[in-house]
Amino acid sequence: MYKRLIGMTLLAVGALAWPAPADNPKPSGKGDKTDYELVKALNQCRSHYQATLEQLRAWYMANGDLEKARWAEEELRQYHRMTKQAFRPDLVVPAETLQARENVPEANELYRRAMTYKDKGWGNDYIDNQRRAELLLVQLLNNYPQSDKIGDAAYLLGDIYESRAYRQHRLAAIYFERSFKWNPTTQLDARLRAARLYDRNTIDRSRARELYQEVITHDTDPRRIEEAQRRLAELGNQR
Repeated sequence: MYKRLIGMTLLAVGALAWPAPADNPKPSGKGDKTDYELVKALNQCRSHYQATLEQLRAWYMANGDLEKARWAEEELRQYHRMTKQAFRPDLVVPAETLQARENVPEANELYRRAMTYKDKGWGNDYIDNQRRAELLLVQLLNNYPQSDKIGDAAYLLGDIYESRAYRQHRLAAIYFERSFKWNPTTQLDARLRAARLYDRNTIDRSRARELYQEVITHDTDPRRIEEAQRRLAELGNQR
């Protein structure tokens, strides 16, 4: 109860201390800027905040101030632990036209390092390791979009965003789709996993049906095909 009262007090103080984001907010959502512009600005602020903390930590390390370096590192760790929603996936997910075609050693190393963290640990260690894996895989996609590892990296990102560390199901489904778009010959169950997310979370039942049908058409695993056929029959004409 005591902690709860403190939390409520802090919220009240925060409401008094921080100015409102706009003098005349418009409940309709209409304004001078689109959500595309606002989310793009938000993503830039996030990137700048992260980069500045990293630079500050490096500066303190280089100048022997280990205490302040730890402060910067802890704030950076908390920033990475915080859930950051992808309000506009089109601003963070690479285009579906990429092709996994070249063996790039640097990309292979990023992929290997990501795998050393993914799904490892418990509690906060698990969350931290999922974040580390995410950062490395995103770096792979951004720096080496021609790598033959991008399809696998997209699949891992889908798995990470679906995990309990994130639970960002829309973003997970998009990355699963990118996995087989970038690497059409993949043997991974990316189509089925995307379909499940669209279906079970009622995100887009129409897209789920399309993907279940693609599983039946393209997949070779009898169990996946059976699941897709069964779920299509269950969906019937549901909306």
